[in-house]
Amino acid sequence: MATIGSRQREGDFIERSVYCESEYDRLQEVLMCPPAYMTIKEVINHTQQHYFRENIDVARATKQFNEFIEFLVNMSIRVELLPPAPTLPEQVFTRDIGVVIANRLILSSMEHSIRRGEEKALEAWLRKQVIPFTKVQSGSLEGGDIMIDGHQIWVGVGNRTSPEVVDELRALFPSHQVSAIAVRPRYLHLDCILNVIAPGVALAYVDAFDIEDLATLRRFYRLIEVTEDEQFRLATNVLSLGEGCIISLPQNRRVNEELGKAGLEVYEIDITEITKSGGSFRCITFPLRRGGVFVGD
Repeated sequence: MATIGSRQREGDFIERSVYCESEYDRLQEVLMCPPAYMTIKEVINHTQQHYFRENIDVARATKQFNEFIEFLVNMSIRVELLPPAPTLPEQVFTRDIGVVIANRLILSSMEHSIRRGEEKALEAWLRKQVIPFTKVQSGSLEGGDIMIDGHQIWVGVGNRTSPEVVDELRALFPSHQVSAIAVRPRYLHLDCILNVIAPGVALAYVDAFDIEDLATLRRFYRLIEVTEDEQFRLATNVLSLGEGCIISLPQNRRVNEELGKAGLEVYEIDITEITKSGGSFRCITFPLRRGGVFVGD
């Protein structure tokens, strides 16, 4: 992997920092992209297959997206917006085009042709913002397959993220434990079947995992299990704001009640027009900074 955008001469420019060491520390700054050109152009997951004929009402999706942003801003979270491109119908799912681990931003290498080009759009934004980034040198990597929990990094290996990337991440983060988890072809990304939402607590669709992987996860977490129907409604794809606060769809009421029983505070927001394309709150948010001290620019 090669890091791009580093300081060349003192005074040339000021780099912006990024930092994330978990999925549940206090969310400080997030990158999102408006669904201005969102459409199911080519079916690439089983959720899209269900909604292909109905497709996306862009006006409704935009309204829901803006309401979600308003909520985040009111929670004192800084929201950065990536300019949408008419040739990139899946660009709203910013989580997939990169990932921040510790103080490094890793630029994804998208597997599916319909999503290629999103990396270039993000790269242009990062250069403009003077945020250094690291490019994957072998195989494919999509951010939805990366789950961070302190020194533990889970990597979903399947149709979207290749096993070669696991070794790259191990070399780049030698002080972390990087562990591969098999993601079956039916499921788009790891975050469609698993989400670490608080210390020692994770949402999981247990039927999606191999026996060995499930046993490993149970050693790390208390698993709040979701049903097959709830997995289809993306019940695992919630967003943790930190300090025990979770954003979830109101349609997943039973799961939300279980989260409450676990001592978490759940905020229900409707983005079901966006979820027709196979991604929910985690998918449409790319955390640039969690925890630590936020320093405004």
